[in-house]
Amino acid sequence: MKNKFLLILISFLLIISFSCNNKKLIEVVEVPLPNTAEQATTIIGSPDDVRANEGSFQMEKLPYTYDALAPSISSTTLEMHYSKHYLTYTNNLNQAVLGTPLENLTIEEVLTKLDPNEAALRNNAGGFYNHSLYWKCMAPKAGGQPTNSLAEAITRDFGSFENFTTLFKDEATKQFGSGWAWLLVDRAGKLQVTSTSNQDNPLMRNALVPGTPILALDLWEHAYYLDYQYRRKNYIDGFFNVINWKKVQENYDAVPKK
Repeated sequence: MKNKFLLILISFLLIISFSCNNKKLIEVVEVPLPNTAEQATTIIGSPDDVRANEGSFQMEKLPYTYDALAPSISSTTLEMHYSKHYLTYTNNLNQAVLGTPLENLTIEEVLTKLDPNEAALRNNAGGFYNHSLYWKCMAPKAGGQPTNSLAEAITRDFGSFENFTTLFKDEATKQFGSGWAWLLVDRAGKLQVTSTSNQDNPLMRNALVPGTPILALDLWEHAYYLDYQYRRKNYIDGFFNVINWKKVQENYDAVPKK
């Protein structure tokens, strides 16, 4: 169905030629584009239909439908991101750890133990963990501000929620090339904002600001380019409209405090 839709979209005219009395006649038939409902039915699948190959790690179940985060993140972007990019990282990670001592560890243990010089393992383990956290940090009809102990910690460590927002957005905006922006709990129990390149994250041994991530923002172009093109700042602003602060609070509460 997808291929058929793409062919219709690319070719607006169907040219039918036939001969009559040795004369070539051409009839041009206009083919209408599908309406919005037809397009959605054709393109959007279900995240429940996506399955990784058998292995140590399985994909985090997307807790909402592909269209649930619109307009901040479109259904087209989310479907491609989840069912193509995330699926690939998961399958590649399972292949990378197969038959190694890392095969039976948690993903957090893999990240803390892996050798940063092993590019395939580093990229795919990071890609799996980072995306797994990213999906859970968002929700439909979310946004706003955190409450309870997380709100108190943000005020304690950044001065105010507004200061945190400015710092996080600036960190994400200035990240050169592909990467991630993070809110993390460092080893002293303090909240910090940082960014990493490619699929690195603060759990890895090479992290400049080590700690436990509780909020993740994907800054790779595949996360926003279909919706925002080169306007990464607009994507970052849109992300704040769908942050699932309830889940971020749970992530914060799960980090052992000193």
